[in-house]
Amino acid sequence: MAEQDGRTAAHDMFDADVASKGLGIELVSAGDGTAVARMRVTATMLNGHAIGHGGFVFLLADTAFALACNSHGPATVAAGGEISFLRPVREGDLLEARATERVRYGRSGIYDVTVWRDDEVVAEFRGRSRTLSRDTRGGAAG
Repeated sequence: MAEQDGRTAAHDMFDADVASKGLGIELVSAGDGTAVARMRVTATMLNGHAIGHGGFVFLLADTAFALACNSHGPATVAAGGEISFLRPVREGDLLEARATERVRYGRSGIYDVTVWRDDEVVAEFRGRSRTLSRDTRGGAAG
């Protein structure tokens, strides 16, 4: 559900997302079941092999997934997600996660997210969503 100024419920959700913003994730776009988010890999995101820790790549993909599934309006959460790491990422890499809704039926949805570094795919993520029976934004139980 897009608002008149082009903002969606996903934009409002991201405004309150201190975890993603604290890691430097930026919302590029969100709307109608899609979203794009970016993150630069920093030294604090490296693992013991001096490459990007997969958990941070997962978090970026999960953030894009959350933005895409919340772009419709009702509060929606992850029911599950999995990722395939295809290439290592390194300090300084700018990653872009592009999420696309594949199917939404009732309160359930499936979304695919591709994580890019320039023109290379570094990871593929699939997320399963569940729209809550009532909106929890503002603290109510779901």
